[in-house]
Amino acid sequence: MKETILIKLGELVLKGLNRSTFEAVLLKNIRRRMTGLGDFEIRSAQSTIYIIPQDEYADMDEVQERIGRIFGIVAYSRACVVEKDLHAICRAAADYLRPQLEEISTFKVETKRSDKTFPYDSPAISREVGAYLLQQYPHLSVNVHEPDLIVRVEVRDFGAYVHGAPIAGAGGIPVGTGGKAAILISGGLDSPVAAWRMARRGVELTAIHFASPPYTSELAEEKVIRLLQKVGQWAGRIEMYTVHFAHLQEELLKKCPEDLFTILMRRFMMRCAQAIARQNDCDALITGESLGQVASQTIKAIACTDAAAGIPVFRPLIGTDKAEIVAEAHRIGTYDISIEPFEDCCTVFTPRHPRTRPTLAQLEEAEQALDIDGLVEECLRGTTHRRITFRGVQEVPAGQGKKDR
Repeated sequence: MKETILIKLGELVLKGLNRSTFEAVLLKNIRRRMTGLGDFEIRSAQSTIYIIPQDEYADMDEVQERIGRIFGIVAYSRACVVEKDLHAICRAAADYLRPQLEEISTFKVETKRSDKTFPYDSPAISREVGAYLLQQYPHLSVNVHEPDLIVRVEVRDFGAYVHGAPIAGAGGIPVGTGGKAAILISGGLDSPVAAWRMARRGVELTAIHFASPPYTSELAEEKVIRLLQKVGQWAGRIEMYTVHFAHLQEELLKKCPEDLFTILMRRFMMRCAQAIARQNDCDALITGESLGQVASQTIKAIACTDAAAGIPVFRPLIGTDKAEIVAEAHRIGTYDISIEPFEDCCTVFTPRHPRTRPTLAQLEEAEQALDIDGLVEECLRGTTHRRITFRGVQEVPAGQGKKDR
């Protein structure tokens, strides 16, 4: 029995004259995700994308798994495709849906006939298929209001399709249609969720991680790589830059007031991240900050942090509480990694009494003791670059990043 996957589009259908551009990016993303799973014909028609295996070796279970993580897809169905013949449709419904039909008590049939040349209208198809299923499964009865299963029949230009309930997709819009932005990624719960949310709005991600060896370990950096691999299952390829931050932090400890340390550090993060973002054609930064969660995430502290950034800073979690973030981390598969007990550079030098209402004047006065440009340049010189894809993690030699994009 020949199987295919039918993909339903979400808000892409509302894009008007730009719809074809969005669909083209989605088709490209789908083809990338199908790499290594078999030979497929992938086409779009009648507001549906078809994934049609061309050989018997296609791994349809893995195809279904990957389709569920592609942004831009609102729902999808694994369906049986048969010739446009009423008897073939009836037999397909009974055979293809057998595991589900044997486990339920009630059902109904819903039909969509987009091919108006088919000699039976939708109600007639539903009646015939329903009668055949009652004959084949005597334990079943029809319930049109609250059935255990809705048997769906679609008669389209390319064939007739039979399937059960559609599966919810990832939603959002295709990655690559929302521009590029750089996510400041730590090993905690928040920033991977923030990255996922922005990718869901079509943003292509570059990740910037700040490490402080010897105060932070290689295991802490490896944890971040694994988090990005999880996010990458949804977001696709991610360029990751690791900035070595320990010397700068030591300079802040020696020369600046302790209670301003965290905000001063975050201002330097913004300066470094902005430089890397611009090198990668990113037009914004992303952080995982949530208002009031810690001392550096008050309105005044955030305003002082943003004053050091020369490009927009997006905070998709700003109005989200911790319980909501934890729930979303579970959903996208990052929670168990995020709670592993490895220090990141933001926690190893936490001041005893951080100032929650700093002013820009106070911070700029403190920074007069520092060689700002020199420290930023030093951090950027030691940056390492990796590329995270479905095929694994690749070290990128200095100077080759843009060429390989």
